[in-house]
Amino acid sequence: MTSAVGFPRRLRLATMLYALVWAGCLADWMWLQQLKWAVAIGKVSVNPIHWIGFLGALLLVILWLRWTRGPVRQQGVRVSAVFSGSYIVCWQLAVFTCDQLILDELRTWLARCGTGGLFLIGLAWIIWYVDSRALALRARRCERQGRSTNRREPSTRLEFGEGRVWNPLDTDAWYYGRGSRKLNQSLTAFLSYALAFTLALLLFSQMRGCRELYEMPAGGGQQQTIAQTVRVQKIIKKKFVVNQFSSIVFEVPPIDEVKLQLQEITKHQYVVGYGQGTGAGYAGGTQRGKVRFIRLEYSGGDWDQDFGIGADLNMLIEYGTRTSQKVANRTESRSVAQLKNFPVGKSPPLVYLTGQKNIVMSKHEIKTLREYVTEKHGMIFGDNGGSRHFHNQFLSTMRQVLPNVRPVPVPLDDVIHRVPYQIPFLPYVAPHGGKDALGWKVDGRWVCYYHPGDIGDAWTDDHSGVKPEIYEFCYQLGVNVINYAHAEYSKWLQSRMKK
Repeated sequence: MTSAVGFPRRLRLATMLYALVWAGCLADWMWLQQLKWAVAIGKVSVNPIHWIGFLGALLLVILWLRWTRGPVRQQGVRVSAVFSGSYIVCWQLAVFTCDQLILDELRTWLARCGTGGLFLIGLAWIIWYVDSRALALRARRCERQGRSTNRREPSTRLEFGEGRVWNPLDTDAWYYGRGSRKLNQSLTAFLSYALAFTLALLLFSQMRGCRELYEMPAGGGQQQTIAQTVRVQKIIKKKFVVNQFSSIVFEVPPIDEVKLQLQEITKHQYVVGYGQGTGAGYAGGTQRGKVRFIRLEYSGGDWDQDFGIGADLNMLIEYGTRTSQKVANRTESRSVAQLKNFPVGKSPPLVYLTGQKNIVMSKHEIKTLREYVTEKHGMIFGDNGGSRHFHNQFLSTMRQVLPNVRPVPVPLDDVIHRVPYQIPFLPYVAPHGGKDALGWKVDGRWVCYYHPGDIGDAWTDDHSGVKPEIYEFCYQLGVNVINYAHAEYSKWLQSRMKK
């Protein structure tokens, strides 16, 4: 039987060098987005550099797996190391492939299951390392004491004067107690690893380099008002007039009775969106992009008023139905700090902020919000959820975010009140902050639109008891604001591409 040998030198060196290429492609795909080369294959846009980098790693995996099945028997630890590394590469390639093919549900499932598998693999290596080190330390102590090593003994006796043992890899550490030391060591290792793994995931998701992408739906459209037309339909109803006392039976020619039926119809004579693309959407969007409704989390108040199923989701569904654009399946929320995770050019065009109590933000959050509306071309959709106090809180917050910009009433003839729906008056549930919408404009663009009358309550399932005319106009106004933010974002993306 042949003896075990170490890792092949050339293959090991090639793997170490190519690991840098693989890590660079992974970082660019997930966060940096600096390799802009893309090739369109049907409706899918792929990056050849990423594919070459990841498929090259797969080739190395195949070579390593062939090495484990070679004529020379390998040690179990080395084989396990090969399979562990192969798992990471294959898992990442599977997630990347689903991402490129726009299989979002499968990609999410693979990412979650793969993370669980990575946790178990790491746990197995931790158990192996702790156990092997504990045995080595016990063997060394037994050799020093001139005794034979008995694997069944949970620990060895300490020599006089050695003092307390602090090494967590040593089962004789004093904090493991006197009984069941091996069990206590295993539990400590498991809990420590689980805590470290969880903290690493949290840090990984919150760190500045870990970025989240917002992608608009690809397409195009015109910035025009939906035509409200009146169709006159002529209905001819035939009547026979007969003298019932006449002894002569005869037929009287029918008298045409003309009835005018006025029917108001709303028909999309054009596609809602912006740009020259095909279908309803926005230039600069992607095939997997969707319009999302993101609510902004903040401290001190009730940011989650009517959040989720109900108001926000109803508005999102109405937007998709009325514009024929692709929308997300559910609403979302993000903290102010999480807005930093979105890179320039892939940030949400709009975030929704509502409530009726206090708005508390730190200086760092104020700075993040300022960067969002100015550098990332975002927009805030503010909604007074029920009090004059919130009105004052919102205005105070915006004074900190944009100290050099003053709010002004948004006129009804502004584009945000005309496209795609003509809003004849500002609809509201209750005028908590007045009867006029306020706006903050920077470089000719509304960066904040504030509704003073709880428009979100009109989006709820019961519409808060307002008249159908009111909640219909509230839906139309919501469509206008969302479309305005995405259209302005699309214009900005197009201007950046021309530079």
